[in-house]
Amino acid sequence: MIRTVVDIENAVVSYREDVALRGVSLCIEAGDFVGIIGPNGAGKTTILTLINGMGKLLQGRVRVLGIDIGPGHGHSIRKKVGYVAQVQNIDSRMPMSVRDVVMIGRYGRLGLLKRPKQHDWKVVDKALEFVGMAGQMEADVIALGKGQKQRLALASVLTMKPEILIIDEPTTGQDPQMTEDIFEIIKRLNENGTTVLVITHKFDYAAVYTERAVILSNGNIVYDGPMAPALMDQELLRENSLDQPQITKLAAKLAAQNVPGDIATVDQMYDVLSRLIAGEQNGRRI
Repeated sequence: MIRTVVDIENAVVSYREDVALRGVSLCIEAGDFVGIIGPNGAGKTTILTLINGMGKLLQGRVRVLGIDIGPGHGHSIRKKVGYVAQVQNIDSRMPMSVRDVVMIGRYGRLGLLKRPKQHDWKVVDKALEFVGMAGQMEADVIALGKGQKQRLALASVLTMKPEILIIDEPTTGQDPQMTEDIFEIIKRLNENGTTVLVITHKFDYAAVYTERAVILSNGNIVYDGPMAPALMDQELLRENSLDQPQITKLAAKLAAQNVPGDIATVDQMYDVLSRLIAGEQNGRRI
């Protein structure tokens, strides 16, 4: 049975004189893997704050995991909605270990004072292992690279076992390999049943990994549907300051050679071209 985990109806949000959301409605089902995409200022972060129970509505309704999110009720779902911030937001000038960061993620600032029980260590170990940081409990956060800090931010949220996971700009400060590694971890979480929302202004990795695109522009949802049609709609992307992946642009130029237009990765292109070449060679042998 399909279960709705996020239901936003006619949401209007403004900051001073600027309208951030203009009557937005959005429904997300359990197990969805959604890319919430758009340029800076489009309204992506505002939607995040509504789902996380931190936003203030002028109009409309927000229901998350069956709970109406109104003034004073956001705390009731925050342990069920995990939020992974941009990597620069987990930097610390204070000496802090990986263990400290994960305990803060699990218990808040009181986590630094809490005496962990055996169960806590098991949860922490499992989270670190899931993100590929097993055995680094005592490592100094300041000494970690950006990719490791992003993994650590994710691990600290996973200790809460959230039903919904929101990842804010996972490509920021990451090189291509780091970004791919993070998305592979996120993909495994989704395959294990976690509903995942990726907030990003970049279309390339969202096109590869997420199944559904929600594109925002100037506080409005201008597209909500499967990723493939959005990927191939050059006019939609251009109008909303989004750049089609280079490999997808190449696929469009090769359409006459029976190359599909929804290719988003080099591996996909290689597989398609290999099949086309093999078929042509077999035809010649015949």
